[in-house]
Amino acid sequence: MQKYCLACDLVDDPALIAEYEHWHLHENKWPEIMKSITDFGITNMEIYRFGTRLFMIMETDNSFNFERKAAADAVNPKVQEWEQLMWKFQQAIPGSKPGEKWVLMNKIFQL
Repeated sequence: MQKYCLACDLVDDPALIAEYEHWHLHENKWPEIMKSITDFGITNMEIYRFGTRLFMIMETDNSFNFERKAAADAVNPKVQEWEQLMWKFQQAIPGSKPGEKWVLMNKIFQL
């Protein structure tokens, strides 16, 4: 198992933040998005928020590969629809590359 941590920012607007959280409630999750996550070796995913900062913990099996997942997402119309919707709420984190939302974080400590 591998574990990855990623960060992203939300637009600083309480109404948009509430709507973003609404889309992530269990009853509002898109089944096609859940399938696109699990089909590529992601075994668990959690997103936490503090203010406008999002923190994602992703656990994967050994088959997971960021490039393979990104290539599949790029040609999946439902994933593209979801990503377009999420850009309404999300914004690039300072220091990220143009067009990059979720930024992989470097682990600097472990107990």
